[in-house]
Amino acid sequence: MLQAASILLFVLGLAHSLLGERYILVRLFKRNDLPKLFGGSEFTTRTLRFAWHVTTVLWWGFSVILWQAGATPLTRDSVLHVVGCTLIVCGFLPLVITRGKHLSWLALFIIGGICLFQGVTT
Repeated sequence: MLQAASILLFVLGLAHSLLGERYILVRLFKRNDLPKLFGGSEFTTRTLRFAWHVTTVLWWGFSVILWQAGATPLTRDSVLHVVGCTLIVCGFLPLVITRGKHLSWLALFIIGGICLFQGVTT
């Protein structure tokens, strides 16, 4: 059952990103009344885009944990490994999409690194 839940969560994340990009974000970004940060609305649209897709990556991380829980008993280290990797992948979204202007990438890399480090040092 947990592996079925894992697959459903993965598919939900995929649909969230694909359909959200097509039917929500693209339409939202055509508006002329988005907040103008750092001299324009580009930072706003890039921030909304990465924030939207971070949700998907987080769901995929949870999906991996559910899959593992259905296949083998979870360990502290296995959970820390998945969480660490998920947060590092999440960090690449603001780094790439906002070209590093949204500094959440730094926090996500640090937190993900701490999780990975703690998972291998115990």
